[in-house]
Amino acid sequence: MMNTTDFGFVRVAAAVPSLHVADCGQNAQEVKRQIAEAIEEGVEVICFPELTLTGYTCADLFFTQQLQQDALAALEDVCAYTREKPIIVLIGAPLQVDNNLFNCAFVMTDGEVLGVVPKINLPNTGEFYEKRWFTSGRAWQRSADAETIELWSGDVPFGTDLLFTTRHYCFGIEICEDLWSPLPPSTQLAIQGAELIFNLSSSNCLVGKNAFRRQMITQQSARVHCGYVYTSSGVGESTTDVVFSGSTYIAEDGVMLSEGERFQRVSDMIIQEIDIERLRTERQRNTNFTSDKVGHYRKINVAPIERDEDFTEPLHRTFSMTPFLPAKANEDEYCMDVLAIQTNGLMRRWQHTHAETVVVGISGGLDSTLALLVCVQAADRLGYDYSRVIGITMPGFGTSDRTHDNALALMDQLGVTTYEIPIREVVTQHLNDIGHDIDNHDITYENAQARSRTLILMDMANKYNGIVVGTGDLSELALGWATYCGDQMSMYGVNAGIPKTLVRYMVRYAAENLFGEETRRTLMDIIDTPVSPELLPTDEAGNIAQITEDKVGPYELHDFFIYYFLHYGFTREKIAYMAIQAFADVYDEETIRKWLNVFMQRFFRQQFKRSCMPDGPKVVAVSLSPRGDWRMPSDVNEI
Repeated sequence: MMNTTDFGFVRVAAAVPSLHVADCGQNAQEVKRQIAEAIEEGVEVICFPELTLTGYTCADLFFTQQLQQDALAALEDVCAYTREKPIIVLIGAPLQVDNNLFNCAFVMTDGEVLGVVPKINLPNTGEFYEKRWFTSGRAWQRSADAETIELWSGDVPFGTDLLFTTRHYCFGIEICEDLWSPLPPSTQLAIQGAELIFNLSSSNCLVGKNAFRRQMITQQSARVHCGYVYTSSGVGESTTDVVFSGSTYIAEDGVMLSEGERFQRVSDMIIQEIDIERLRTERQRNTNFTSDKVGHYRKINVAPIERDEDFTEPLHRTFSMTPFLPAKANEDEYCMDVLAIQTNGLMRRWQHTHAETVVVGISGGLDSTLALLVCVQAADRLGYDYSRVIGITMPGFGTSDRTHDNALALMDQLGVTTYEIPIREVVTQHLNDIGHDIDNHDITYENAQARSRTLILMDMANKYNGIVVGTGDLSELALGWATYCGDQMSMYGVNAGIPKTLVRYMVRYAAENLFGEETRRTLMDIIDTPVSPELLPTDEAGNIAQITEDKVGPYELHDFFIYYFLHYGFTREKIAYMAIQAFADVYDEETIRKWLNVFMQRFFRQQFKRSCMPDGPKVVAVSLSPRGDWRMPSDVNEI
């Protein structure tokens, strides 16, 4: 439960009232009913369509004094209704100013009109002839001396240069055709500081137009890193020549968060939360938001929306448990891109070093499996024989029969050069040399095995003029779950940009789409094997005794933490809140907070391992390369 401004979320609504063309009083009543409904839902800003109070299809009736007077009276009625109500209302109506008629958006709250924004781009083709009735707001702005107009409440800011700022966010307004113009006003509004854009529209429906409109909205929200709230006229508009579907959308930074059902026969409303902190993080990384400001914009201060301290409403917004994984509809393109990035990165390194071979340690686990698949893909793309891929399995004290057999089977099925080099004797000798009890299964016991394996890989690479391909993934790098100068080191880390949840996903995708039945069975068994470094002895039955996720926590949680901490820089409390929502049916709050604390502790304490990590390609939205996305002192305190 939350207040909408907790953790930077702002609750907005896109409303479509069932209207009566030219019946302003009746339309005002329906608008007030929807405002009341929105308040009950905890909405902070509600947006209505273009020319809400008259209807968009009044045509030459816009010239009549009666309709203009009725619209003004309806505006005054709605405005009075907002007095002492915790909501900001954006509503469309015609307004006469200096003998010109404007298609306007009115911003009102607590019984006051805060500003009026006239439409800039007026359509004048096909079935729409707005220039017959209205004047462009930009034309008036260039010629007028005054920046305010007089309404029933006194002087009110009027113009296309208005931004509305609250304590928590800033918003701007464009109207319908403005979005379709070559340079939408929302672009400059965003550069000037608007984090939310509201579009009051009356766009009609044509076959194929909805998909194009949706695409425009998501693209614009991505281009300027904003929340975009769009609502359009629907039921009640005249159908003399066109039909209006009542389209509503709420998008954020290229993602469509909510979309209303079209062609409703009653009033409708969609509600969603926009994450202002997320948008600000994106803009901080994009320095163009400070360099391309054009013209002077007026900022109108909006009093904060005050609610009872105990007012809470559940989020309408949901969070994916797997932010690094693709939507099913995009699976093929996404997965092939992942493989292509990894493969092309390795191909370049392989060719540049003039290496004869690539050497990779194969444990029978997920990470080494994906790394081997990438090596084979690289050899195939370069036209090399698969024998130039050298796979080495190095069974130790904790190696189970299951992982050992899967490692050998996979290398055989892929046709790579295979070596099996046990490490038990050499590690035993090493532990004896340093005076360490072989029965003391501490960190020395574990890391001696990891470093012995790395020594073998490096020496084999020297022997066969090769490069060692690293298998460690992004999640392990974040947690520092790697042995320094052991599996932490390689000559090129193909998995360095792949979080663990995506590693599993990629192996499954390969099993189901890229290989025959025999290899598919091996890959599926690897997927079903618990994640383990296999550095502690197996149990009496020969099963894996050391389960990674029992020690450091579930990787699905850690990948969620990684995504929102590295990509957006969210606070610990916000990440916890979002994780509690996302994993509500999987983990309780205590468990989530426990593993979040573990993540933070390990992330800050293990930076020194990342500061000297090998080269490897960035694949997803975040990277831990000290040369790229993440640069942090190795001895900084935990935040």
